Amino acid sequence: MRRAIRARHYSPRTERAYVQWARRFILFHGKRHPADMGEREIAQFLTHLATRQRVSASTQNQALSALLFLYRHVLKQELELVKHIVRAKRPVRLPVVLTRDEVEALLAQLQGVHWILAGLLYGAGLRLMEALRLRVKDIDLQRNEIIVRGGKGRKDRMTVLPTRIRTALHSHLARTRERHLCDLRDGRGTVALPGAIARKYPNAGREWIWQWAFPATRHHTDRDTGEQWRHHLHESVLQRAIKQAVRDAAIPKPATCHSLRHSFATHLLEDGYDLRTIQELLGHTDVSTTMVYTHVLNKGGWGVRSPLDVKMSEESSRTPTRAN
Repeated sequence: MRRAIRARHYSPRTERAYVQWARRFILFHGKRHPADMGEREIAQFLTHLATRQRVSASTQNQALSALLFLYRHVLKQELELVKHIVRAKRPVRLPVVLTRDEVEALLAQLQGVHWILAGLLYGAGLRLMEALRLRVKDIDLQRNEIIVRGGKGRKDRMTVLPTRIRTALHSHLARTRERHLCDLRDGRGTVALPGAIARKYPNAGREWIWQWAFPATRHHTDRDTGEQWRHHLHESVLQRAIKQAVRDAAIPKPATCHSLRHSFATHLLEDGYDLRTIQELLGHTDVSTTMVYTHVLNKGGWGVRSPLDVKMSEESSRTPTRAN
């Protein structure tokens, strides 16, 4: 199953998730081989997830996708439409959006790399992993541009580099380069490369332009080659920092790293930018995905004035002003 996934260039996260669901499916049915099962057993497993495990709709759909992949591409069995599944209900939720003052309060609690990364999430609309997977060559400090390589859906896009963080980012990259040069002198300094680039260009992994813009502080040892190299910063590092910053700033919202991306889109709408431009910056395939931010604009409920406020305004205008 791993070979079939890698042959189709799925992401490592998708590989881990699909293999995990295949394992859980097999264990749920008493370690029966998947080839001896079919639509009926898949429906039982998915129904169990919805009714007993109470998983979300997106989690149930991910499990179904993993099992369909297993049968179609690994076992070479084409399944009919899986019927009689109790579907987990997909809730319609609005994203958590911070006000501009709340964003400033959150950023004021961060320093160093955490501040730069949070500035990219809010100022460039990046997803968490898109920011962490930036390479040096993807950042153009002169043109204030960032190229996101292989984003969601394996799509590239270009977005804006906030001028406010450019100086700090330039200093960070200078320190990162010094660390890379030290690694090279110690016989390390190689970075993992996408696709077949490492085979085509054997020395590319040691070049500065291919290094992670936000490398980890410790080295990683490759299990296959025994070679030591740096991975990018782990996502939990920034997640913990943002969570603590929200607490320290006393923001009464369940804000996360992704809330900064939501705030980026909402504030651009408030500033008058059109949906198509915001769609391109966010990397959404369908503009309907971007339209969710029109529901959270800071206009006090679709810009409608409450009738209670209208009544109070009328009463105050009729109240005579007393002379001093």
